[in-house]
Amino acid sequence: MYQYELPRYLPTADELPCSDDTPVDNELQELIPSLLKSILRMLWDERMDWFFGIDMGIYTNPDRPPIVPDGFLSLNVERVFDEDLRSCYTLWEEEVPPSLVLEVVSTSPGGEYTTKLDEYARMGVLYYVIYNPKRRRKARLEIYKLVNGKYDLQTANPLWMPEIGLGIGSERAGYDGLTREWLYWYDERSQRYFTPYERAKLDRDRATIESQRADRLAAQLRALGIEPEVP
Repeated sequence: MYQYELPRYLPTADELPCSDDTPVDNELQELIPSLLKSILRMLWDERMDWFFGIDMGIYTNPDRPPIVPDGFLSLNVERVFDEDLRSCYTLWEEEVPPSLVLEVVSTSPGGEYTTKLDEYARMGVLYYVIYNPKRRRKARLEIYKLVNGKYDLQTANPLWMPEIGLGIGSERAGYDGLTREWLYWYDERSQRYFTPYERAKLDRDRATIESQRADRLAAQLRALGIEPEVP
């Protein structure tokens, strides 16, 4: 259970602002979390014990402004809070800090390596992922794990996260009409999970192959004077 020094009156999530109203200045801040969420929706379609928020305020105290990561994943929470969905994520209601937080660094750094890192550690976020597409000499992807209250930089890419049951990493591939480096989920063998588009294309290709195989078989049967059965 999440514990924090809180005031006596605790408003519900509906009574709090849902974001800090800061517009994103880089499309990747929206596209990368959206890609990760779309893969999760396919992988965990039947699970109702997880939530992935995008550009949503996380409140640790109603008297303080929320911290708004580009994306975050929480486990052991309700996937659907109610029919109106979540407006923000309040730790005194959810009682569970995010297991993973993602920040995509924009052209104007917003404390991803300093103040946000410290705040997520205090919050108890187990994995903190920073992706900085502007870096050239240093690694663009950094994954930190909370160990004894402090973040340790991990070196694996992709990194397997046993507490979540997923790996996360980066590789160059095509998505949304653009070939570049994207972030993806991986299995324990470091095999990348398909995106919904890739899965749909694979299913279509398999269906086409099966249809072509059936057509060839039917043609062979007709050549032998046998009329194939119509399913």
